[in-house]
Amino acid sequence: MTGQAVQTVVNDLPAGPASRVVAANDTFTVRLHTSLDSVRPLWLHLQENGVCTGHQNYAWAEGIVAGLMPDDAELLIVEVNDAATGANRMLVPLMRRQAFQHRVIEWLSCGVCDYSAPLLADASPWTAQSAQAAWTAVRSILPPADRFHITGIPRTINGVANPLALLPEIRDSLQTAFGMAIDGEPETVLKRLCRPSFVKEFNKDWRRLERLGSVELVEAGTPAEAEQIFGELLRMRLSRFRELGRFDLLTQEKVVDFYRNAALRGLLDKSVRLFGLRVGEALIAVQYLLVHQDTVHALLIAMDQSVVPNVSPGLAIMGRLMGWAREQALGYFDLSVGDQSYKERMGAKGSVLVKLSHGYTMRGNAATAAIDLRSRTEAFVRSRPGLLKVARETMRRVRRLRGGLQRQPDK
Repeated sequence: MTGQAVQTVVNDLPAGPASRVVAANDTFTVRLHTSLDSVRPLWLHLQENGVCTGHQNYAWAEGIVAGLMPDDAELLIVEVNDAATGANRMLVPLMRRQAFQHRVIEWLSCGVCDYSAPLLADASPWTAQSAQAAWTAVRSILPPADRFHITGIPRTINGVANPLALLPEIRDSLQTAFGMAIDGEPETVLKRLCRPSFVKEFNKDWRRLERLGSVELVEAGTPAEAEQIFGELLRMRLSRFRELGRFDLLTQEKVVDFYRNAALRGLLDKSVRLFGLRVGEALIAVQYLLVHQDTVHALLIAMDQSVVPNVSPGLAIMGRLMGWAREQALGYFDLSVGDQSYKERMGAKGSVLVKLSHGYTMRGNAATAAIDLRSRTEAFVRSRPGLLKVARETMRRVRRLRGGLQRQPDK
């Protein structure tokens, strides 16, 4: 749908150096913001009253822009408004960067957002037609690029259809998100909602922990406590991933700073929560959470199995946090992206995320083809357990060798 262009100023935010309104179509008008400051009042309004996930929290985005965006990247936040009424419909946070001799437009994520979802003004339904008209309007104001590459798109946002997932260009990705609705009394939430095998394992592990001393779920409530618990998370996670030979974003200093700063900021509005599971005087597991409206997002988990070898600290803290979430009257426990076996053992339901990845130029098409080939190769390897085991062992040896070389003293 193209229609006749309109040039209506759609709200009280003045167009300035960091924002501009352009023609769109009969259905929507759009405004491009190139700074967070220019869109802050609207963003905070939608965050409070609209439909979005915790990954679209303004402070989260602020941390991404301040510490994770590449130096050559440009911020592109598109405000989409109803052409007839001027009412806002959504915000679409994007960025454009250089990648291997071409320009790509991506979600404003930089690896720390599980979900690519716009901030919707309300729960009004979207259709394939309205989503396509909105996306056409968004593209009309964006600067030139060789390709789009947006991954981690959920089909719904808190029960509302995600307009991005309604576009004809979307494809299934290799990512699966897991979560479960929670309700009722906190004391019985596990027994009522989780699989009996998980409940049995949790109760057995909890009794073993109690035989070692007092077991307590502790939350960081001060900056000093947040620093201490986050430091334990970092220590446990890097040690375990090093042992498994797996890559983790927390090996990057700027990512560590992002999560630490977000946890410290989150002490004020409780949007970020840090919990530790303590047995006696020892922390055996740490969980990093995002909380938004009635949803808790379980992001980073770390554990130290050397303290209690015959217990799963991760399952113990996860089960206890489900009870905590009900105590806070939260209604959905999001277990994040990844097909780890414990999620299905708990009884969580999986949903495949979709992606929007295609080129507009020869360079963009070549890059998209290369990415698709890599994805298909990864899917092929994952579908064959023997081959996957060999690949992981090879990567483990390479990372250990690389780590050993980096630790060697200069001669």
